[in-house]
Amino acid sequence: MTEPLLAQFDCDENQLASQLGDILQGADDGELFVENAQSESLLFDNGKLKSGSFDTRQGFGLRRVCEDAAGYAHSGELTQAALSRAADAVQAVASGHSGTYADAPRKTNTALYETINPLIEPDFETKARLLQEIDAYARNLDDCIRQVSISLAASWQVVEILRADGQMAKDIRPLVRLNVSIVAGQGDRQETGSHGIGGRHTFGRIVDETSWKQCVGEALRQAKVNLEAVPAPAGTFDVVLGAGWPGVMLHEAVGHGLEGDFNRKGTSAFAGLMGQQVAAKGVTVVDDGTLAERRGSLSIDDEGTPTQCTTLIEDGVLVGYMQDRQNARLMGMADTGNGRRQSYAHIPMPRMTNTYMLGGDKEPEEIIASVKDGVYAVSFGGGQVDITSGKYVFGCTEAYRIENGKIGAPLKGAMMIGNGPADMKRVRMLGNDMALDTGIGMCGKQGQGVPVGVGQPTTRIDAITIGGTEG
Repeated sequence: MTEPLLAQFDCDENQLASQLGDILQGADDGELFVENAQSESLLFDNGKLKSGSFDTRQGFGLRRVCEDAAGYAHSGELTQAALSRAADAVQAVASGHSGTYADAPRKTNTALYETINPLIEPDFETKARLLQEIDAYARNLDDCIRQVSISLAASWQVVEILRADGQMAKDIRPLVRLNVSIVAGQGDRQETGSHGIGGRHTFGRIVDETSWKQCVGEALRQAKVNLEAVPAPAGTFDVVLGAGWPGVMLHEAVGHGLEGDFNRKGTSAFAGLMGQQVAAKGVTVVDDGTLAERRGSLSIDDEGTPTQCTTLIEDGVLVGYMQDRQNARLMGMADTGNGRRQSYAHIPMPRMTNTYMLGGDKEPEEIIASVKDGVYAVSFGGGQVDITSGKYVFGCTEAYRIENGKIGAPLKGAMMIGNGPADMKRVRMLGNDMALDTGIGMCGKQGQGVPVGVGQPTTRIDAITIGGTEG
């Protein structure tokens, strides 16, 4: 796409900025968010290309903010008529403007990803052949394989944001993902393993034979491990979390509670605890939207603010929240570039980007050796979290018993049950192997889904409740 999105309103940028100024007269904040996005997904299942979809959307969202209220209207038409209708709708929000807008952000953002559209290259036929090749390779790896499912997805999003202060920001965001799921069987028993890779780049890394073969191998390894799994014990155990993807528990059980809106409204378990010890000493958690080509990264957020690395917990002390413009203003804090939205049809809110715990100084083997009777959790599936209380439940898709400091039998049906803020105070050891996930994270909040990244080092947490089927 070469023509600027704002140009489709049949007026130049200065005219549009003047018009937006009239719409936001008397308001505290607001913006015009314009988007053009394309997405494609293919599913190869049961030896055939089972489904393929292509979607495109274009439209704008207009927001007018007064105090803690916001009026929002959106349209799939980039026309003056549609903008006028949206302007009438958002005017329902009462005036409350103090006379000046918040300071404009410094233009410190850098290009974090390529702007090549991954939906165009390689073409559809090449992608379909790749899926067929991956399927054939996977099925020939082991006689235990009974089913192979492969999905390939990509999106390309162009956004232009005209802010209340007259500044215009633009971003072009690619996103790709490959996921392989394998069902392995022995006799009447079947188990599943899966692995995915992705990020904000082109398909070049995914179509590389080394990458997708590694993805297949990891899915098969997990399936075969699960075939040997025994029923998980039930009780209270010291738990060692693996590096990388297990950071999803940190994301859910702690990260959401550090988003500004939940703390401003007093509904987070961390509300009112700024400056207090909320985790064990040595625990430092950051949210970093500036990591090149990572799934959760953004050059600018969806309000036009450059992303940054925000320290949330430092050496166990709560030192920051993730903020968008509205909540930052109402809380008297700085905007951290965490205003995100699913599309032009959604209002922005504080959201995570890449949230992870920094590493410590222990060797992973030393951490496992320190546990006499516990559980080693390597990968997680679905879970539930209550933001207000901090209570969570997570299912382990790969876990092992630890006995006398050694990794024992793999476990089936292990559920981790706990309280995020309380568990952070029971962190006993942190590994020197901090890793981010492989680029598969998706986060939901108030009906909106956005791509995110998670990560952590190997971590020991004492006295976690494990729900299992063995008493």
